[in-house]
Amino acid sequence: MNASSAAPAPVIDALAWVRLNDRRLLCVRTRGRELFYLPGGKREPGESDAEAVAREAAEEVGVALRPATITPYAVIDEAADGYPEGTRVRLACFTAEHDGEPAARSEIAELAWLGSADRPRCAPAVRRLLDLLRDDGRID
Repeated sequence: MNASSAAPAPVIDALAWVRLNDRRLLCVRTRGRELFYLPGGKREPGESDAEAVAREAAEEVGVALRPATITPYAVIDEAADGYPEGTRVRLACFTAEHDGEPAARSEIAELAWLGSADRPRCAPAVRRLLDLLRDDGRID
């Protein structure tokens, strides 16, 4: 079997909320995982991107995203952490104003405000986002 006839790598479509504070990115660590991710997850049937990212932010960090402020920031295609080799994640990242203070909820074990120096603590897609934010001058 040659490369051109190989099955395409599986792709996981996910969404995430990008929240910055004092030039640091809000990241979460799920129970049982070592690496940090962004608050977010997968769409449920019939959900729009905005509805899904708002639901995930509420479930994971207990904040209410303001729907009119949900804005696409970047789409990151990267290796999916915790999945079989070759699996990719297509992570649609959104910024949004919110009500409430982020706090660990649901399956979240820990919140952290991370900068580019914290790349080794993050999943591959978050590392890529940290690079983008640094290049945009939004984090240190």
